[in-house]
Amino acid sequence: MKDGPDIAYVASLIGEPVRANMLTALMAGKALTASELAHEAGITLQTASSHLSKLEQGGLLRQRKQGRHKYFSLSSGEVAATLEALMGLAVSAGHLRTRPGPKDAALREARVCYNHLAGEMGTRLFDGLVGRGLLVTQDEDVRLSAAGDEFVRDFGIDLDALAAKRAPVCKQCLDWSERRSHLAGSLGRALLDRFEALGWATRDGKSRVVTFSPRGRAGFEGLLAG
Repeated sequence: MKDGPDIAYVASLIGEPVRANMLTALMAGKALTASELAHEAGITLQTASSHLSKLEQGGLLRQRKQGRHKYFSLSSGEVAATLEALMGLAVSAGHLRTRPGPKDAALREARVCYNHLAGEMGTRLFDGLVGRGLLVTQDEDVRLSAAGDEFVRDFGIDLDALAAKRAPVCKQCLDWSERRSHLAGSLGRALLDRFEALGWATRDGKSRVVTFSPRGRAGFEGLLAG
């Protein structure tokens, strides 16, 4: 075997259906217990513990202890971006597990991708910021322009605090349903948090769906229009 990244090992961790269900459940960005993940995957707690151990050892999950409970979450936004890209590949190749329904339509319109906005509204936000000259793209790279810097601060986001974090401020993430980029990175997360703080949007605690209020939709359209 040639030297280099062992993609077969990572693929085997993600490719097992039970583990794929667990990882998908964590795409909402919320940490879950082993019992909750066992329920999501339809397996016993004992079986879930074995799968979780493999995912943690493989660097895809991280575990946190709080009191008597252990919580699991994706280890990084990079894992979430990989899962999102695989979902897009599965859709384009025609590999669907269920028929589209109302929930599917809601997920396609607006959902959480780990910690940022995805779906139609996520890609519209990205395209709108690029169209207004607030984001500058070059191949896969994306950064704030001078006008974008001012826009972010005026929108109530502490850009200096974002820049001080280890995560990139701006990052493209391939959207599985739109098959175009939405905005990830610390700015993507901050924008979704800001939408929630303004009362524009709420996350469904039982799914990845993000619901915008009428006022939120109007505010969102205002951001795109400038």
